[in-house]
Amino acid sequence: MTTFAAPARAAHAPPQLFVLTVFSSAALVFVVQPMVAKLVLPLLGGSPSVWNTSMAFFQLALLVGYGYAHLLQRIPSVRAQAATHCAALVLAAAALPLRVNALAGAPSSDHPNLWLLAVLALSIGAPFAVLSATAPLVQAWYARTLGAAEGKEPYALYAASNFGSLLALLAYPVIVEPLFTLAGQRYGWSLGYGAFVLVIAVLALAVSRAPAVAPRPAEAAGPAPRWRDRAAWVALAAIPSSLMLGVTTYITTDVASAPFLWVLPLALYLATFIIAFQDRPLISPDLTLTLQGLAIAACAAFLPFRSTFFALQLFIQAATFFLTALMCHQRLVARRPDPAHLTEFYLCLSLGGVIGGGFNAFVAPVIFDNVWEYPIVLALSCLARPRGDLRRIPISTWVMLVTGLLAAVATPVALGLAAPHLTHAAVVGDLDQAELFDMGLKGLLAVAVISAFMVRDRAIFLFAIVAILSYAAEITADRTDTRESWRSFFGVLRRSQTYVPALGGTVKMLAHGTTLHGAQAEEPAFRCRPLVYYSPGTPIGQVFRAEAARSPALRIGAVGLGTGSVAAYVRPGDHLTFFEIDPLVVRISTDPHNFSYTTLCAKGPVDYVIGDARLTVARQPPGGFDILLLDAFSSDAVPAHLLTVEAVRGYLTKLKPDGVLILHLSNRNLDLMGPAQAVAVAAGGHALAQRYRPPDDREHGWESPEDAVIVARTAAALEPFRASGQWQAADPTLTRPWTDDYMNLAGALYANLKARWAGRND
Repeated sequence: MTTFAAPARAAHAPPQLFVLTVFSSAALVFVVQPMVAKLVLPLLGGSPSVWNTSMAFFQLALLVGYGYAHLLQRIPSVRAQAATHCAALVLAAAALPLRVNALAGAPSSDHPNLWLLAVLALSIGAPFAVLSATAPLVQAWYARTLGAAEGKEPYALYAASNFGSLLALLAYPVIVEPLFTLAGQRYGWSLGYGAFVLVIAVLALAVSRAPAVAPRPAEAAGPAPRWRDRAAWVALAAIPSSLMLGVTTYITTDVASAPFLWVLPLALYLATFIIAFQDRPLISPDLTLTLQGLAIAACAAFLPFRSTFFALQLFIQAATFFLTALMCHQRLVARRPDPAHLTEFYLCLSLGGVIGGGFNAFVAPVIFDNVWEYPIVLALSCLARPRGDLRRIPISTWVMLVTGLLAAVATPVALGLAAPHLTHAAVVGDLDQAELFDMGLKGLLAVAVISAFMVRDRAIFLFAIVAILSYAAEITADRTDTRESWRSFFGVLRRSQTYVPALGGTVKMLAHGTTLHGAQAEEPAFRCRPLVYYSPGTPIGQVFRAEAARSPALRIGAVGLGTGSVAAYVRPGDHLTFFEIDPLVVRISTDPHNFSYTTLCAKGPVDYVIGDARLTVARQPPGGFDILLLDAFSSDAVPAHLLTVEAVRGYLTKLKPDGVLILHLSNRNLDLMGPAQAVAVAAGGHALAQRYRPPDDREHGWESPEDAVIVARTAAALEPFRASGQWQAADPTLTRPWTDDYMNLAGALYANLKARWAGRND
C-alpha cells in the first residue's frame, strides 16, 4: 500500500467529522429507499417487482453518484472538490420536499417498470445520486488529508458508512413506519437532507483548510488495476446484488410486498459489507467458506418446497444469502486496490450492483417464464470460491459424492415415472404421494450437506453439486402437470391440470406464484361449476346465492380476476366488471383454450378495467354495485393498501344501500381477519365474519377453507346473513385498524404463526 509523508504540525479535520459525514449520508440514502418504494407501492398493486425495480433504480443512481465522485477526483484541489460537491447538494435540493412527482403521469399497467423508473428519477434521483457520492468522496478526502498524515487506510470509513445504512434501514420498520405518517416521513427526510448539507459544509471547510498530502515519488501509488481486476470486482459485486433481489422476491411473493420484509435481505446485505471491511472480521473468510458451502446445499434442496413451514424457509434462505454475500464481499476486499484507486474500486462495485439488480429487475422477466434467476445465480456463486485441487480428494470421498449425486438424479426420475401410477390416497402405509415426494428429496439433504462440506474449497465441484441438487429438487417438487407458464411484471402464472374423478376427469388450474387462483373442470357437466374459493357453499358462494335470490338483476364488481370463476354466477340480467391490474391475467382467463368461465359460463355481460383496483374502483359512479368482491389477498404479494380504512370507506360509497362488500382474506402466511374486521367498523360499515371450513363429505366439490368478512352500509343489508347462523358479528377490537399511514403486516404474520403453532400443539 502507499506510504504518505506526514507534514509537521498540520491542522486536519477531526476524524469524528469524517465518520459523522459518511454515517449521516448513508443513513439518509438507505432510509429513503423503503420510504419512496412505499409511496409508489399503492400505484402498482403491491407487486414485489415494485421493490425490485426500485432497488435497480437506486443501484443505478448509486452508480451515477460514484461516477460523479470518481470524475471529481480529476480536480486536483480538495478545496475545489468540496465546493463543487456542496453546490451539487444544494442544486439537487430543488427536487424536495420528497414526494411522488406527478410529471411522469398516471401509472401504466402495460409498461409499469418504465413508469416507475421515470417517477423515481423525477422524485428522488438527483438528491439520491449526490448523497450516494458522499461516501467515496469523503474517503478520498480522508486519504489525501488526515489518513495520509497518520498513515491510515480510508477503507474503514466504508464500514462506518454501511453501519449508518444498516441502522437507518432497521429503524424504518421499527421506528419510522409505525410512529410517523407518510407525510411526516416525507418532510422529516427533507429536513434531514438540509441538516446534512450543513454537516458536509463544515467538513468541506475543514478539509479545504488542511494541506493535502501527496505521495512521495519514490513510493508512488501502486500500479493501475488491470481489466481482469476490474472484471473480478464487478462480478463479485453483481452476485450479491442479484441474490438480494432474488431472495426478496422469494420471501415477499408468499407474504406481502412491504418494507418490513424488504428490509431483511437489504439489512443482511449491508451487514456483509460491514463485516468484510472490518480490520478484524467478525467471521473469518475460512469460516465463511465452510458455512456457506453447507448453507447453499440446504438451500438448493429446500428452495422449490415453498409450502414448507415459513419460518424454516425464511431462516434457510436468509442464512444462505447472508453467507454467500459475505463470501463474495470478503473475496472482494481481498482484491481491494491501493487507496489511490479507491473511487475506481467503488465505481466497479456500483457497476456490479447495477448489473446484478438490473438482471433481476429487467432482463430475467423477459428471458425466463419462471423465477429461474435466483437458483441460477445461487449456483453460479459457487464459482466465486477458491478453485482448490480436485486431485487431492480421497477415493472414499469420491465414492460418497458420486453415490449421493446419482441418488439426487435418480430419485426424482423414479418418482416421475411412478407418478402416473400413484394416487393422492395412501400408497405406502399412511404416506400419500405429496409426502413421498417431500421425503424423496429431503432424504438426500444429509448427503448433499456432507458432500458440500467435503468440497468446500473446490469451487467447480461444489457448483456441480448445487446445480444437480437444484435440478433434483425442482423436478421432485413439481407435483402438478404444468402445461404452460407466463411471466409479467406482476409475477409468474402457470396453467396446470390434474385428474379428479368426482369432477368427471381433468381439472385445469391457474396458479400465481405458489397460490391457486382458480380451477375449472373440463367435463361439460361440471365446466360451469365454480370450484375452490368460489364454490356455492363457501362464503363467496353464500353471498352470490343470497343476493341472486333478492334481485333479478345484479351489478357486480370483482377485484382480482384469476380464472374468472365468479362469472359462473352471472345470469342474463346481471352485469359483471372485473378490476385487474395485470393485462396478462385478462389474456389468459379470456382465452377459451385456458378457461371459459367468462366466455362460456357467464350469461350476462362481463367487462374489464385494467389498473390498480384502489384507483380504478374510485372512478366508478357512487351507489352502483350490489356486490363488490375484493379477492386480492390470497397469498401472493398482498396489496395491503387495498385493506385500509380509507380504501374500505371508498368501496362503501360505491355500494347500493343494500349492497354487500366481500373481503376474501384466505392467506397462507398472514392472518388478515383481525385487521379487516377493525377496518370495516372504523370505515363506518356494518360487518360480519366467517372462518369457513368445508365438511368432509363435500370434498368432491373442491371447496377450500375460506376466511371472509362482509361489509355493508346498513345493518339491514346483512340481516339475511346474520339469520343464517353461518356468520358472526365482527370484532373490531382484535387489532388496530390499518390506514394509509399505518399498516402492521408484521403483526399479521405473527398472528398467523401463533395460530398455527397453537393448532399444532392442540
